[in-house]
Amino acid sequence: MDKKGKPLAESKKPTIANGIDNDEELEAEATDEEIRRGESTTVTKLIYDEYDPSPNQ
Repeated sequence: MDKKGKPLAESKKPTIANGIDNDEELEAEATDEEIRRGESTTVTKLIYDEYDPSPNQ
């Protein structure tokens, strides 16, 4: 069971409410109160940026 009494398998599923703008909402910082209540998570954003110059340049 997790802190909120849910089975661990259920609590580990990623969820986000319908209609939320993922970039804007996920980049928002958690408030101190949200962190204290355990209502925050660490978000890691991976960006693949390959440098591959065009052969015509």
